[in-house]
Amino acid sequence: MRGFLILLLFALAVAGAWAQSGVRKSMLLEATAYTSSVRETDSTPFITATGMRTRLGVLAVSPDLLKVLPYGTKVRLRDLGSVHGRGRGQFDYLFRDRVFVVADVMHPRMREKVDVWLPDRATALRFGRRLVELQVVEYPRR
Repeated sequence: MRGFLILLLFALAVAGAWAQSGVRKSMLLEATAYTSSVRETDSTPFITATGMRTRLGVLAVSPDLLKVLPYGTKVRLRDLGSVHGRGRGQFDYLFRDRVFVVADVMHPRMREKVDVWLPDRATALRFGRRLVELQVVEYPRR
């Protein structure tokens, strides 16, 4: 009986480690864009919630998503077009071959959304509200 219990615990530990390392979670989310201006952020517009400096590849998530996408999570994005169904792939040039890192958080009123940091306001306004497919590449080590 004791040998069976040890074998069962070992099997569960291996299965858990395998599941954590092998699972690539994919989500469909609404995305917007933001820049480092005081009117879009707080009094430290070039510093994220984690202390990282803003750059292309920084992603802010709504507070409810921090449970499934904690700070430090690395993801890839794919542009699925505007929320009205137009312009699919228009911003893939920003997403292609780029791994984004969750390093910032959005206002608490936001739910199930991501915010992509962009260097200029004109591009952020053109980005608008879009649907993106988010695929987790790597979760942070605990």
